[in-house]
Amino acid sequence: MPNLSAGSAIAFFSMEFGLEADLPTYAGGLGILAGDILRTAADVGLSLVGVSLVHRQGYFRQQLDADGNQTETPDPWLPESRLESIPTQTSIALRGRTVHVRAWRYHVVGVTGREVVVYLLDTNVPENDPADRALTDQLYVGDAEHRLCQEAVLGLGGLTILRALGHRPESTLYHMNEGHSALLTLALLEEAAATSLPPGTEAARDAVRKRCIFTTHTPVPAGHDQFEKELVYRVLGESRAAILEAGKCCLDEKLNMTYLALHHSRYVNGVALRHEQISRDMFPGYPIDSISNGVHTFTWAADPIRELFDRHIPEWRRDSFYLRYASSIALNEILAAHSQCKQLLAKEVEKLTGTRIDQQALTIGFARRATAYKRTDLLFNDLDRLRQIVRNSGPLQIVFAGKAHPRDEAGKNLIRQVYAAAKKLHGEIQVVYLEGYDMALARTLCAGVDLWLNTPQKPQEASGTSGMKAAVNGVPSLSILDGWWLEGCIEGITGWAIGEDGGQPSDPVREAVSLYDKLEYVIAPLYYKRRLQFAEVMRSAIALNGSFFSSQRMLFQYLRNAYFPGGDPGAADPFIPALQPYLNGKNDNEKSKPK
Repeated sequence: MPNLSAGSAIAFFSMEFGLEADLPTYAGGLGILAGDILRTAADVGLSLVGVSLVHRQGYFRQQLDADGNQTETPDPWLPESRLESIPTQTSIALRGRTVHVRAWRYHVVGVTGREVVVYLLDTNVPENDPADRALTDQLYVGDAEHRLCQEAVLGLGGLTILRALGHRPESTLYHMNEGHSALLTLALLEEAAATSLPPGTEAARDAVRKRCIFTTHTPVPAGHDQFEKELVYRVLGESRAAILEAGKCCLDEKLNMTYLALHHSRYVNGVALRHEQISRDMFPGYPIDSISNGVHTFTWAADPIRELFDRHIPEWRRDSFYLRYASSIALNEILAAHSQCKQLLAKEVEKLTGTRIDQQALTIGFARRATAYKRTDLLFNDLDRLRQIVRNSGPLQIVFAGKAHPRDEAGKNLIRQVYAAAKKLHGEIQVVYLEGYDMALARTLCAGVDLWLNTPQKPQEASGTSGMKAAVNGVPSLSILDGWWLEGCIEGITGWAIGEDGGQPSDPVREAVSLYDKLEYVIAPLYYKRRLQFAEVMRSAIALNGSFFSSQRMLFQYLRNAYFPGGDPGAADPFIPALQPYLNGKNDNEKSKPK
């Protein structure tokens, strides 16, 4: 691991990181993606450091009753039992008082044994006011003031911690994963004053832009954090609010964290090609690129799949592009490995619900955050049609999982609707809902089902990564053409599309019919009557999508397009010698895209 105080580094700021299944520092896809980036950086030896909050009370523990009503309790843990304590402490000014910030260190170890670290910020120190001690306790809770304070701790406190640890301003790039950490740019503007660049000037903003990268993940305007002007003045203070106002676009009647990040970043990207186009429409005037998301293949490959790859493609652990050669693995071996994954899922389902699933039946998986646009209930649009599919084509069973945000009543209602449908279909179609969806359950579920279902309302899926995890394990997708599936779907080869693209908004009735038609006339007959042809789709899902939609490819593109667009990370202390071929020229796996 390079000495971060002596050389260059990329500081990756994210409100959440999925580090381990039982370390509750993440809520969902954003955190899992951030964790996969850290794991990939460790794999290749990139000089990168993560910055987040410690979240002593986690996100929440989900409990579901017999009718699917969700209740939540905190998910507490002790940082001192899992993390390395560091003596460094700093402070920031919030709400007119000093808030002390300490940090804990977690070591992310890659498949090669190399490491990167993540610093988890903590305000639960004795010197702080009781209200301030709770700022870093829980993820995505509290009112607007609490959220703004949390984001200030992440952005402002994160930079001060890095400075105290020796990260020099002139040798660090800053990558903001979503707008939660955008106040980092305010701290950088204040630093510019020390170099005779007044923080409210365009020269200061240009200096900050040279150091900042921003990735936006949200294609819906309501999903971008905004804070009232009066609250900004009260929490951050007059001098800092004045700097934001001087930026003109950043603080008018409200502080929009996405605009703050956009205005102070030299490179901005969405997380899929379609998301780039949507983001450009949402934020006209800003040059927005796209780098499609990917997943850490080693983390998300189930044990039987890892063993299969180790036998046939031993290089896959260090280089996920080698999964292209899965095309040469015998179909019966793929089916055998998948059968083992299905057994593991059956054991997990029985442990969690007491229900035994049929390991021979076509099993559909659906596990996403329960929220309205993901349309967990689209599959149940016509229960009689589902019954017809079973009569005509063979048994079906569906395994669901996913949490609704504590304040998302529409999302909670979707879970209740799944439970209601399960009762109506009892004895005809097995439907189970697994509570407590986390990284460990995701790994088992994505590998153990036969078909991955995804039904977002277009165009609200920025990317989606659950189907990528399934593909690594040879599980094809049946999905709406939105987000990553627009790039990953080769009809009948890597999976199947629901409906048509055409850039049109979702039509739930037509999409439900398309879903049912694909199940009844294409997928179920293939699964039950032409099993080797189904296995060919499984194999192609690995070779085409598993190899491309990896966090390794994603990180290469960040390196070459965002971090070091000139193709050279610098002669002194090269960041990743192993990646020089990718930095100096186009690799074969990068897809070209229209502008």
